[in-house]
Amino acid sequence: MSYPYSSPTRSTRRTWSWLLAGVVTAGSLYWITDSQETALPPKPTAGQAKLWSDPAASIAPVISSLPEAAPVRVEIPSIGVDVPLTGLARNEDGGLNAPPPDDAKLAGWDAAGIPPGSTGTAVIAAHVDTSKGPAAFYGLGSLKKGAKIKVPREDGLTAHFVIDGVEEYAKDDFPSSKVYGQRTRPELRLITCGGSFSQTDGYSGNVVVYAHLTGAS
Repeated sequence: MSYPYSSPTRSTRRTWSWLLAGVVTAGSLYWITDSQETALPPKPTAGQAKLWSDPAASIAPVISSLPEAAPVRVEIPSIGVDVPLTGLARNEDGGLNAPPPDDAKLAGWDAAGIPPGSTGTAVIAAHVDTSKGPAAFYGLGSLKKGAKIKVPREDGLTAHFVIDGVEEYAKDDFPSSKVYGQRTRPELRLITCGGSFSQTDGYSGNVVVYAHLTGAS
């Protein structure tokens, strides 16, 4: 399975990043589970929405971009997430292949895009559940502003991010440029499924976490 996603590759991102606006269709991260045996995942509250008029730097300082290096894990201590990362390839239509459908303890990053910690908008995706129950990003909707994300990398550095906001979007009203648009500082998006669920159509939307780099260790 794959899902539509368009992002500049590392070699071309500066020349056509503006093309992101409008090219990612709704439901970019949309998986259909075989069964729904657990409660619906938590939803972000209105108070956790990102305040686009306020600089995220008011929450925590921003540091310089890190050198490009592939991430190896993603850790979100406040919801007990600590899982390995795999590189997700693009398909021939430019869509990003999803992580293995039944691997609940694995997340993926866009290996053709920006690695977390480098300037631009990096993307990490994981399933909210599988046919066997909750998966890695089941608790994403319960995250709060100011919570921490850590991304250990192949170069031995761990990129530290702070959450600026958590929002849920209907799949037919997914704000592609807002989510995937390239920024002039290191930012991170965590994305999974959300909304209501039906056996026919799967999840109705997506949960998106917005974060920015605050340090490295």
